[in-house]
Amino acid sequence: MWASNLSGSNPAFFILVGIPGMEKSYTWISILVCMMYSVALLGNSILLVTIMKERSLHEPMYLFLCMLAVCDLLLSTATVPKTLSVLWSLSTQISFSGCLAQMFSIYFIFVAESAILLAMAFDRYIAICDPLRYTAVLTHSVVGKVGVAALIRSFCIMFPPIFLLKRLPYCGHKVMPHTYCEHIGVARLACADISVNIWYGVAAAFLSAGLDAISIAISYVLIFRCLWGLPSPRASPKALHTCGSHLCVIAMFYMPAFFSFLAHRFGQHVPRHVLISLANLYVVVPPMLNPIIYGVRTKQIREHVAHLLRLGGLGGRA
Repeated sequence: MWASNLSGSNPAFFILVGIPGMEKSYTWISILVCMMYSVALLGNSILLVTIMKERSLHEPMYLFLCMLAVCDLLLSTATVPKTLSVLWSLSTQISFSGCLAQMFSIYFIFVAESAILLAMAFDRYIAICDPLRYTAVLTHSVVGKVGVAALIRSFCIMFPPIFLLKRLPYCGHKVMPHTYCEHIGVARLACADISVNIWYGVAAAFLSAGLDAISIAISYVLIFRCLWGLPSPRASPKALHTCGSHLCVIAMFYMPAFFSFLAHRFGQHVPRHVLISLANLYVVVPPMLNPIIYGVRTKQIREHVAHLLRLGGLGGRA
């Protein structure tokens, strides 16, 4: 009886109202989001095709980069189409089940991407600090197991919030000030205590992205200590260059994520439209910039992309 009452209290749908206070700018915001999403789709697709077609790029570093590109494609695709639908007033409704599915997808991908960034940091550590064992430690089998482990961890961490939200009574509250569904935004519509949701969110963030960020920081401390002891003065800049792209991607991934996470839970004076705007930029800006950063800074990728584009041009003229 109790379970049926809980399920009966769930609304059939939610209404996403977009970004309150910025309604007059919806057209320009939607154009910007659409352009960035298009660049993200194109850039990550080119990166994936390039790495898959070129056997010389079938190394751990580039295989992890493939996983990162897949995560970026899925993250932006899980959110941007609905965001544009809301901003263009095509459809502002989302079913309760669809909302939970979208929320699960977003956080599942986020936790998986965090694990992949950690794996990439470990890859750089082995390549720089223990290069002789690189091929023995990071085999294709190990890379595949790392990917599977990232998916299993993401599922285990993000599956419970579905039940934490389904157990809440919503008392007819359906209007959500956002462009897509996220955990605390849905929980705040409930007419009950959401302390469990808040603290689970804190614990999940710490046990996934928090520990990953700490482990990445430790990895780079060890890398920099190793570089400091290199005998050749030319070796350090060359080795650091291989880490530069990864460090840029890490900064784009963790800094806005942690700011948004802390502001949502503890920043009561941060304007809501700022938080929602940041949340929308977060799911489209890193996916757009990641392939550009790696394409510009990584010589092997840049050369192979140019080669594929030349072949495509020749094929088109033929």
